[in-house]
Amino acid sequence: MTIPPARQPDQVEAMIQKYGDMLFRTCLVMLQNQPDAEDAVQETVLKYMLKAPVFDSSEHEKAWLLKVAANHCRDLLRFRSRHPQVTLEQLTEYLTDPENSGILDALMTVPEKYRIVMLLHYVEGYPTDEIAQMIGKTPSAVKMRLQKGRKLLKKAYREE
Repeated sequence: MTIPPARQPDQVEAMIQKYGDMLFRTCLVMLQNQPDAEDAVQETVLKYMLKAPVFDSSEHEKAWLLKVAANHCRDLLRFRSRHPQVTLEQLTEYLTDPENSGILDALMTVPEKYRIVMLLHYVEGYPTDEIAQMIGKTPSAVKMRLQKGRKLLKKAYREE
């Protein structure tokens, strides 16, 4: 068994310059927490350095990075669901003006799998095919989640 050589620092720096912002935005949308998003990007870069995969193209490299980052984010979300915590941000949300927080409160009641695609599509502006790559689903599944998410958001907002 041979151990692949680690990436050179200049290769890692070039990857970070090219894809760092995209990875951070993706992780931030999925995790909704800046420190956790930074950790997820750091873990992704570490895997990139240590595994040193060979890519056919820059698109293949981008897809690999997105997949690794999304998988790490899912692992963190799974951990959070099993070990619930209340963050300072969540506490301050309750102190905001209730008239302005209705839609945000309604969005937070939408299940995570719908909330993530809605944030990626409507807030970040990603098209459905790119979201499908990020979350490992088909474009039609993303469209269905957007449709279902809108219905759930509408229902939750009307109940408030």
